[in-house]
Amino acid sequence: MKKHFLIFATGLFLLSACNSVKAPEAILPIPEAKQVEWQKMETYAFVHFGLNTFNDREWGYGDSDPKTFNPTRLDCEQWVQTFVKSGMKGVILTAKHHDGFCLWPTQLTEYCIRNTPYKDGKGDIVRELSDACKKYGIKFAVYLSPWDRHQANYGSPEYVEYFYKQLNELLTNYGDVFEIWFDGANGGDGWYGGAKDSRTIDRKTYYNYPRAYKMIDELQPQAVIFSDGGPGCRWVGNEHGFAGATNWSFLRAGEVYPGYPKYRELQYGHADGNQWVAAECDVSIRPGWFYHPEEDDRVKTVDELTDLYYRSVGHNATLLLNFPVDRDGLIHPTDSANAVNFHQNVQKQLAHNLLAGLSPKASDERGRTFSAKAVTDGDYDTYWATNDDVISATIEFDLPQAEKINRMMLQEYIPLGQRVKSFVVEYNQAGEWIPVKLNEETTTIGYKRLLRFETITTDKIRVRFTNSRACLCINNIEGYYAGETSDTYTAKATELKSYPFTLVGVDVEEAQKGMDKNDQTTCFINGNTLLIDLGEERTITSFHYLPDQSEYNKGLIAAYEISVGMDSNAVNQVVAKDEFSNIKSNPILQSVYFTPVKARYIQLKATRMIHDGEPMGLAEIGIK
Repeated sequence: MKKHFLIFATGLFLLSACNSVKAPEAILPIPEAKQVEWQKMETYAFVHFGLNTFNDREWGYGDSDPKTFNPTRLDCEQWVQTFVKSGMKGVILTAKHHDGFCLWPTQLTEYCIRNTPYKDGKGDIVRELSDACKKYGIKFAVYLSPWDRHQANYGSPEYVEYFYKQLNELLTNYGDVFEIWFDGANGGDGWYGGAKDSRTIDRKTYYNYPRAYKMIDELQPQAVIFSDGGPGCRWVGNEHGFAGATNWSFLRAGEVYPGYPKYRELQYGHADGNQWVAAECDVSIRPGWFYHPEEDDRVKTVDELTDLYYRSVGHNATLLLNFPVDRDGLIHPTDSANAVNFHQNVQKQLAHNLLAGLSPKASDERGRTFSAKAVTDGDYDTYWATNDDVISATIEFDLPQAEKINRMMLQEYIPLGQRVKSFVVEYNQAGEWIPVKLNEETTTIGYKRLLRFETITTDKIRVRFTNSRACLCINNIEGYYAGETSDTYTAKATELKSYPFTLVGVDVEEAQKGMDKNDQTTCFINGNTLLIDLGEERTITSFHYLPDQSEYNKGLIAAYEISVGMDSNAVNQVVAKDEFSNIKSNPILQSVYFTPVKARYIQLKATRMIHDGEPMGLAEIGIK
């Protein structure tokens, strides 16, 4: 018996030694566990419903009569069933919007559902929705507007106490909430108890948000707090439903506040941020947030919603899709059908993972537990990691046979931080590695990155991670063929949009050939550099170059370097350098995407030409 135990113990020791590869150190900032779980929800619903619904307003002034609120067929279960069928994992209710009207029977104000015809004043829509969520197994959350255009004391210390009492009611009476939503719109014109004036508050200090954070942590510790700057999750800087393709889950702590003037940068996050605050993309399924009958034929289509999914969840964010509940108290049939069909469309496009179970080859592996096989095993908590000093590496997939592919999904193991700064997806064609053709830059990944690209047919595909903040930690890579969709990857010269610009040192007539939207005219530039002046500082994200389209395609640029700057004598910040693959055989529009950068000047340098000594031939140029 002792002999058998000794053999068993020795075996355990050897197994332990084989697997004793040290895990990578986390690179700060990192998310809290609740932030990871929140991002795994991916899509959830927003509901805007209240007095505005019955008074045809978007931002109620605070003076609408509560007796106008009278939904006769309200059914929160109908809402939740729509959300479940649409693949959504939760819902956020506007318990109080800017007009100050409360959808729960609070005793703090008469401007609430107690004083409406709905259920003879005995209704509580916050409870009805919370109960429906419990019944159908999705999560519940609340939006409480800090601004209140009805209360006479708004702008005073007394109002702040009122606000905190409201928040306490919502946090203690309706069960668990997964998110608390604070809007960035604060202060301005309002009814204010009949004063009908404009109130200005200090958005940074008036509400004493640290007090709110403390209350939420005590009463709902699992809840993620939304505001322009978080701290749990951030506004994405637009209400169109998309994040930047470059999207860091970081912000510089203490810098962003409700009403932050540089809100556009929230689409991309702060690459040098020291606080984990991932982005939430809020968008309405209709033009307005509240229901308006005239918008019944303006509901976002299945294709439009699918596109937003790829540019929100697929850009390292979450998608918060708003449903304006109608005057009957129901989600309109068109809204419901489009949301359900959108979910089914995404499921169909991403139904068959062509890389599942494959054993990829990696240029570097940390060890057994962190091998490349982890990216195809379907387990979120296993990941391929490189050695500590390896911040660029390649992973290659050999498929059993040639397959059509036009989608890829990549995920980083974010509990250890967001790392990847740039990567390239390539496929093998007749022994040559060629980049797939996308409509966006491949920079960050984060929780999830979804790529759409022109359909390829190949039996080999690879990802080259070219730069990272630390060693790689990739837990999932998937490949799909979504069928032939309406996505376009090659723009026509006539469709190429661009900021206005001039070509420095180039004859005006010659320069015009590179910006006339005519692919049959070509601007030829002697030498290997071209300086472009935008005339003013711009935030730019891409450079587009259509080669000469004549029969023998003169002046083809084989490899390039793109630099930017604010001074024409110091255009030295390199934002992209690579080759225009296969340009000789396929001289189509070349699009170079890079991390958003502010600049006035752009310099294009041809580091290699297809034919040495030829001038650069530019049929069309675009900068966006």
